[in-house]
Amino acid sequence: MNDFLPDAVIKGLQDARRASISRGNRLCVHDGDDIMRIRRFWADGMALDADAGDLLRGRVDIYDGMRHLYQALIVGSRVEGEECIFDFKWLHAVTDNPPVDFVRTDDAPAGLLPRL
Repeated sequence: MNDFLPDAVIKGLQDARRASISRGNRLCVHDGDDIMRIRRFWADGMALDADAGDLLRGRVDIYDGMRHLYQALIVGSRVEGEECIFDFKWLHAVTDNPPVDFVRTDDAPAGLLPRL
């Protein structure tokens, strides 16, 4: 189908698709001071724009807007078409609470009242 469309129309369709993806997705990866939008995200990796800059390596932080979601270790990358695909060695969810070394029961009291 693309053989019959003028180059200007094809470029306009590609730009519109790219704008639609970036508008609907708030996921982004933070690597130091650099912030890049994530086009696609799955358990073993993610895809960024091919022109997003140099290739990422090491530990990165993944955010949804301002909310910190994950920390990931990037071990491999490759360019496929308009996307740069990154592979994770590990992906950990970030929690708001500190880790504990004991089991918390469901019926534990929320707090203790002092004696009067």
